[in-house]
Amino acid sequence: MLIQAHLGFAQLHRLELSKAAYDLLSAMMEVQRPGGEVNASQAELRARVGLSKNRTSIAMSQLVERNIVLRPEGRYRSYFIHPFFAGYDGAEEMEEALREASEAIKAGELAAPALPAPQRHLSAVPTRRSA
Repeated sequence: MLIQAHLGFAQLHRLELSKAAYDLLSAMMEVQRPGGEVNASQAELRARVGLSKNRTSIAMSQLVERNIVLRPEGRYRSYFIHPFFAGYDGAEEMEEALREASEAIKAGELAAPALPAPQRHLSAVPTRRSA
């Protein structure tokens, strides 16, 4: 059984994920290797949680946009759960990974989990008034 940092999960609610994104992240956590590597296609993950192809794609995009899931370039069917949310074999491994991730974020080498971009609503757009 893998252990996970509670600090990341304590902040997960702030990232405003959809239910589908939570479900998809949960499925990824079930199949992750220590350190957060997930070798599964979206179709395999979709089957685990019962989402449609479209909902799975939208949910994965949400996870990637918020830097919870990282997609390595040039690797098919491979994802990494951000170190702040990944599972580890032990406390020492987790502490080292979190320390390294924090340093990489400070150095600009790793993106921190991010809030969604603010939505611009039509009500914020000025309207033309006719005379």
